[in-house]
Amino acid sequence: MIIVRITMTARPEKRKEVMQTLLSLVEPTLQEKGCLSYQVFQDVNDENVFSLIKEWETREDLDRHMRSHRFGVLLGTKILLTGQQNIQIHTISHSEGMEAVHANR
Repeated sequence: MIIVRITMTARPEKRKEVMQTLLSLVEPTLQEKGCLSYQVFQDVNDENVFSLIKEWETREDLDRHMRSHRFGVLLGTKILLTGQQNIQIHTISHSEGMEAVHANR
């Protein structure tokens, strides 16, 4: 599984436009092959900071997405931001759930 975290800070006067753009990308991206989840968060301490968390089945699925028009729209939000988007890509080879908690309690 591949997890992508993108953090960005909107210019205060463009916050609403950034949020609308991010939300408009959720459903179409979820329809893309290999997209497991797509979540948009707004920071509780700074309403201008947004985070996106996307989960992809494979790196190939993510690479296809990064070549898409939708990802281009996301990158295009940079004109509405105070700086660059911070993009982190994490490759997960193993995941555990509550069973790990129960095994250690």
